[in-house]
Amino acid sequence: MKKIEYRERALKILPWVCASCGRDFSGKNLRELTVHHKDHNFKNNPPDGSNWEMLCLYCHDNEHSRDLDAAWLPTEDADRNKGPTTTHNPFASLASLLQKK
Repeated sequence: MKKIEYRERALKILPWVCASCGRDFSGKNLRELTVHHKDHNFKNNPPDGSNWEMLCLYCHDNEHSRDLDAAWLPTEDADRNKGPTTTHNPFASLASLLQKK
């Protein structure tokens, strides 16, 4: 199914509302509503639309920019392997100070 074909199909079977922000679309602003593939595979276009959701241009851009941002963020495993990030421990000698009294 070509891009235009799945957009036309999505507009027929899905409501003209952004699935993220809830904004309604009709008439001239309908061009601002895009088909987003939930699994991010633009070739996965089941006829029932189960892999699609309608998103406005802004929410669609936000959805994809979050994926790009996540690629640059460190994972938890990478953080664990680094060790401590600080070298100063202000309470290192606190126990010995408390025992002196």
